[in-house]
Amino acid sequence: MTDLQLSILVLNGTLKASPEPSSTELMGTQLLTEFASLGVRGESVRLVDFTISPGVEADMGGSDEWPQLRTRVLAADIVAFCTPTWLGHMSSIMQGVLERLDAELSMTDDDGRPILFGKVAVTGVVGNEDGAHKITADLYQALGDVGFTIPAQGGTYWNGRAMETVDYKDLGETPEPVRSANATLARNAAHLARLLARDPYPAGTSD
Repeated sequence: MTDLQLSILVLNGTLKASPEPSSTELMGTQLLTEFASLGVRGESVRLVDFTISPGVEADMGGSDEWPQLRTRVLAADIVAFCTPTWLGHMSSIMQGVLERLDAELSMTDDDGRPILFGKVAVTGVVGNEDGAHKITADLYQALGDVGFTIPAQGGTYWNGRAMETVDYKDLGETPEPVRSANATLARNAAHLARLLARDPYPAGTSD
């Protein structure tokens, strides 16, 4: 089923508003390039450019713009959660998105499956301090909990040396281990998304 048209949405959790240069934006763009080489069309959204109200509902009302972003999440086959590292943790806006996704636990399709069961999630983390493995682990746990499926080696990252100020976007070239990780992530995620489209998880049964 290699001719199946897949799509990817990159959620960029930088705290820098557009059009300020962003290392997280660069990572997301590189992932989109890898996916495009596999025939997966994609787009990226910078979350900080939207008003995402705190809460755990699909729509918090008022000025909340999460509902329009949620529509794009639900339309994508693959969602990349890309975040910078701040104080050893993912960005606050990315944490807020995870909290909003909690609402999807109660949303099911016509066969009783959580609506995120058919979707693949991958992660990207950048920063000039340690913390990428912990952030990836936190993202994996939350995304798996709400229903996403994560492929083998579905996380990529770059961390600079501690106590230094070099950002990912300022490197002269992308390190080979990061390029390799990006390519592996894209291949495995596209493969998994096609498998899930062809053979979904079994529907729930009632007593």
